Amino acid sequence: MLLAQLLLCQLSMSLPYPHIDPVLVAIGPFAIRWYALAYIAGIMLGWRHALQLVKRINSPVTARHLDDFLLWATLGIILGGRIGYVLFYQWDYFSAHPGDILKVWQGGMSFHGGLLGMALAIWRFARANRLPLLHFADIVAASVPIGLFFGRIANFINGELFGRPTTVPWGMVFPTGGNVPRHPSQLYEAALEGVLLFLILNLITRRMDIRTRPGLLTGVFLIGYAAARFAVEFFRLPDQNLGFIWGGWLTQGQLLTVPMLVAGLVFAMRRPALNVR
Repeated sequence: MLLAQLLLCQLSMSLPYPHIDPVLVAIGPFAIRWYALAYIAGIMLGWRHALQLVKRINSPVTARHLDDFLLWATLGIILGGRIGYVLFYQWDYFSAHPGDILKVWQGGMSFHGGLLGMALAIWRFARANRLPLLHFADIVAASVPIGLFFGRIANFINGELFGRPTTVPWGMVFPTGGNVPRHPSQLYEAALEGVLLFLILNLITRRMDIRTRPGLLTGVFLIGYAAARFAVEFFRLPDQNLGFIWGGWLTQGQLLTVPMLVAGLVFAMRRPALNVR
């Protein structure tokens, strides 16, 4: 096994991994991490994009609504992401060490959990403010890829969630991935889940009146993310504590995209709304 790894290193040309300190600034016990800044940047820029979108399409969702929703979204992402990680990826560990669930600074967030948390926040906020639920969800969905992009870049800076061994010229040797070049799968996800999906959703908002198709953007987002995540998982190293499932070729991340794909198809194929003013 070791000989094969060494031979793989010799035969492949890899790019140097840019070693970036995950901590931007540290003053005593207080530290500002790139990962935290990625969350802040994603939420704030997503909020700004949503403000521009509702203004451009003359939406019943107002700037005040989006300002108020900012806190709801933040709590939904963080609480949902953490709970999802505990339930989907590390239940055996956290069920034995429940006190560690609150130690979010040690890492451990799940996109699928954050998605569920965000969905709950959208539902509660729309209901409390008497907003059209699917239209409000569409506004949020159009902005989510911005946060995904920054989140995956933060994963890359942290040197985590890297890919499987590879011989492609752009493979990288990650600090905790051994001496074997690996796919920079974080960058694949940043490009597909972030940049490409944002462009697709933005194109739809500019080519059609999304108020006549409530749920369309939400559906396209769910389908696009599911397709991108399912594909990238073939290059990404599975979680060590879970490995492969279902015959040894699927991962937990791929399994969790299936209900996303089904829900996305349901939303995207809804009939157009009538009497939109």
